Amino acid sequence: MLANIILGAVDAGIKISGVLRYEKTTGNQVIQKLKDIFNPDYDYTLIKRYNIKQLNFKSANSKAFRDYLIRENIDIIFVGTWKEKLEKPTFDIPSIGTINVHPSILPKYRGPNPYIQAILHGEKHSGVTLHLIDKGYDTGAILSQEKVEIYPKDTSKELKERTVITARKLVCEFLSDLNTKIVTPISQSEKNATYFKNITGEEKMLDFANQTSNEISRTIRALHPFLPTYITYGKKFFIVDPYNFEILNDTLTDKHPNDIIDKNPADKSVTIICKDRKAICFKRLKLYSARLLTKWFIKNFIKISG
Repeated sequence: MLANIILGAVDAGIKISGVLRYEKTTGNQVIQKLKDIFNPDYDYTLIKRYNIKQLNFKSANSKAFRDYLIRENIDIIFVGTWKEKLEKPTFDIPSIGTINVHPSILPKYRGPNPYIQAILHGEKHSGVTLHLIDKGYDTGAILSQEKVEIYPKDTSKELKERTVITARKLVCEFLSDLNTKIVTPISQSEKNATYFKNITGEEKMLDFANQTSNEISRTIRALHPFLPTYITYGKKFFIVDPYNFEILNDTLTDKHPNDIIDKNPADKSVTIICKDRKAICFKRLKLYSARLLTKWFIKNFIKISG
């Protein structure tokens, strides 16, 4: 998101006074410096390419950062993927406003990581919203929005990749419009608002007794690339490949959830019945902590249900 906010501003021909990366506010800064030198990420590479000043403040709510904003007469702050809640004395300083680039169509899916939640809930669309930051979480007045389609096989990785490209476009359009149009903030409808906290991590353990085939599919796709998902077999665990599983068409009323109805050691596959009596064939599984033994384990230990 940071890279595409930068690129959106560059596209609009706007001067970027500086960038405060979240990594600069947390962790060991010596290690971060070494990483930037020897293994720089795309954000840092982009900052260097455009010769953008990198800000070094311990918090976006620090007096030092606020003093910098006042001294530099900052017009706009754009916020993307920031884990710190901005306080009013910070977000009130810019003359135009402090704007969050949120990856959903607000007021739906307020909160962290809406990529995951949109897929978990089976949405057909997500999107991007530019909104003013206020005291709430993702509750400020809306400046601009655009939908992003969610395709049937999307994981959060693909959805995020398309979403941040849309964010670049919206940032560019918004900044360009400031010179030619009146931009009117629109209050969010609390009636339609939803908020989801971050996932707990427990979601990664697939539950065939209590999840339908579609719910299993959405869980696997939503959690990738943030968390792997697992199939439990006794005291062993298989890591699921998010791009190599398929819901089979037939409803098998004579089978029960958790039944294993097929296996193929050659392609490291196992087929399991879900709560709705539909089967999912998982291919290219990996045995946790013993990946090289996956084929051998499936061949010799996985039992087909009676």
